[in-house]
Amino acid sequence: MKAIQINEPASMQVIEMEKPQAPAAGEVLLRMEYVGFCGSDLNTYLGKNPMVKMPVIPGHEVGAVIEAVGADVPETLKPGMVVTVNPYTNCGKCASCRNGRVNACEHNETLGVQRNGSMREFLTLPWQKIIPADGLDSRTCALIEPMSVGFHAVDRGEVTDIDTVLVIGCGMVGLGAIVRAALRGATVIAADIDDEKLALAKELGATHTINSMTEDIHTRLSEITSGFGPDVIVEAVGSARTYQTAIEEVAFTGRVVFIGYAKTAVEFQTKLFVQKELDIRGSRNATPSDFRAVINYLKRGSCPTDRLISRVANAEDAHTAMKEWVDAPGKVFRILIKM
Repeated sequence: MKAIQINEPASMQVIEMEKPQAPAAGEVLLRMEYVGFCGSDLNTYLGKNPMVKMPVIPGHEVGAVIEAVGADVPETLKPGMVVTVNPYTNCGKCASCRNGRVNACEHNETLGVQRNGSMREFLTLPWQKIIPADGLDSRTCALIEPMSVGFHAVDRGEVTDIDTVLVIGCGMVGLGAIVRAALRGATVIAADIDDEKLALAKELGATHTINSMTEDIHTRLSEITSGFGPDVIVEAVGSARTYQTAIEEVAFTGRVVFIGYAKTAVEFQTKLFVQKELDIRGSRNATPSDFRAVINYLKRGSCPTDRLISRVANAEDAHTAMKEWVDAPGKVFRILIKM
């Protein structure tokens, strides 16, 4: 079977590998149909992902069909079903797992990051990692995982209908946070540097938008919030400046949720942590309930999924698609590879 492999920075190729045998007990064999390139894959390709050991097969945003099931797999999982996958592992022994927050497992190995990923024709996984998505097509299923990460961040921020929420960054994860916050009745402010992304954010539930390249974000936030600042800020970019902006602009006694990793060291005015009595929280991956919530949202049919997919490429064109993303990163939502 064919698979896509990143060999070293800026090097990607289609390889041949052995097709998995019939699934063992407790396993499910999947036929991959669509797999998304995400930010971690981009960083791997650029040589900026310290968690990856190359060569590696990328990909953990999956739309697949069950090809076969092994013994002792629940009858609810049957060949022909359209599914996505939970791409994370959990050890069951670390502090996170003992506290029931397995999405933050200390020893997690995400597909395409710490282990080979799903950008191949077939993949075998434990049945517990298979998430049915009845009513959705496999192309849409490849959008579920990144949106679920944004949904999880809104859970971490404990967003309610009385909150004003600023989401910094309107990529796929940020858009997921915007949708979830809007569904909870919050007033949502979207900030980005691309007007096209901001227009889509408004369609998905943002009440206000700010282009931080052309507008002063502090002035605009003061106008929108009557000088108080947002109750919750979700940072979905992962840059030193946006980390600082979140701390500076959040309201007194507000909550800040960080999703993206800053690639450089970040300096903070730590007095703001104390003076504002802030709750500062990380948000990592997603839980099964986040996946289910995204599936329920997508089943409504109101999400313009076609506009979230910037390009669909076949395996042979995957490298070209990745290079185009490198050249114009601000213009891409998701690139899907049709396996």
